[in-house]
This record gives sequence, structure tokens and C-alpha cells, in this order.
Amino acid sequence: MAYKIITIAQQKGGAGKTTIAAHLATAFSQKGKRVVAIDIDPQGSFTRWHQIREEKYGEDYTGMKFLTISGWRLPSELDSIKRNADVIIIDSPPHTQTETKTAIRAADLVIIPAQPSPTDLWATQETISLASSERVPHRVLMNRIVPRSRLTKEISEEFPVRCETALCNRVSFASSMYFGQTVTEFSPSSPASQEIRKLVDEVEGLLFPAKVEEEAVA
Repeated sequence: MAYKIITIAQQKGGAGKTTIAAHLATAFSQKGKRVVAIDIDPQGSFTRWHQIREEKYGEDYTGMKFLTISGWRLPSELDSIKRNADVIIIDSPPHTQTETKTAIRAADLVIIPAQPSPTDLWATQETISLASSERVPHRVLMNRIVPRSRLTKEISEEFPVRCETALCNRVSFASSMYFGQTVTEFSPSSPASQEIRKLVDEVEGLLFPAKVEEEAVA
């Protein structure tokens, strides 16, 4: 199975990029995929989460290879790791800087987190435009939504290409990250875990459609 690259990108800070990157990396690992997680965001939140994970539970627990690198090194690093990965997940910096553009160009799928707010709606357009101009498949992921909210519905409909899955505004996402985990580990039977598993299945279907169809037939 060929490796696939997922870039998490959003020019607006605070949209949940790192939380989504960590949850996708962990959930893909739980499905038996060889995962490489890459942090090119100078803020280093993804790196800090992984450090806590290693310190608390040991290197064997993490379920992924983790790299913290500068964005300009991304192409060469991808070339060296791609043979030993099924899924590569990149947490990119906010703003559409050179590093983010490089990560988007390298991706097979760009996931763009957006909260149901006017500021997220406006800020997201530049990232969508960049992915579109590079002809990279992309999906807006509605994050921290309030179900059945009129504003959530109206803003969601502003995005023509979005994930079918949406993530609700749940404390467990932040709580699990604080302990170096994700909700599928911290609270595996919770509604939050169900949302993440649904998201991973959706993303897997986009990246590996033939494999997913094969498993469904089996």
C-alpha cells in the first residue's frame, strides 16, 4: 500500500490543528497503520504533546514515529521516510507562509479545521484557495461545533467541500491531550471517540478507496 500524506492547515490560529493532527495520528496507528507524525509549526504544540506521551508511557507506547523539523527540510525528510510509512501527518504553522505552502504541495489530502464562527469562515478562505491553486484535494473539518445550532449550520454550508464528519465542542479532547493521549485512548467508548473513528474512516476512504472497498467486500 502506497503511503499518503495528510497536511493539517489553517491560517488562523486556535482552530484545533494540533488536536486533530494528534487524534488522526493515534487513530490511524490503532488501525495498524505505520504512522509518521511531523511538526513543522515553530510553536511546537504537537511536539510537546508527543514529549508528554513518551515521558508518561514510554517510547513503545506512542504508536508513531515523530519528527520535529523546519519546514524547508520537509521535502528531503519525506523522501527519506516514505518507504517506512503508510500515513504521514503534518501539523503546519498558522498563516500561509512558505512552510505551510510546502506542506500543502506535498499532501495527498489537506484537512482545514474551522470552528463555526465568522472569523474562522473568513480566515479559512485563503487556505482553501491555496490548496485549490495547488490542485491538492482538501476538506474543511468543522470543529468544536454546537449540534443543532443555527450558526453552525449556516457557516458549515458556506464550505462547499467539507468532511461529512464534524467534531463537537467536547472537554475530553483537551483533557486527553493534557495527559499525552487522545480520546480513543483516554475514553474509548465516548461520543468523542466515535466522532474520531468516523473521521478516520472517512479520511481513509478518501486516501485509500480501493483498500476500503476491498475490506468492505471481505
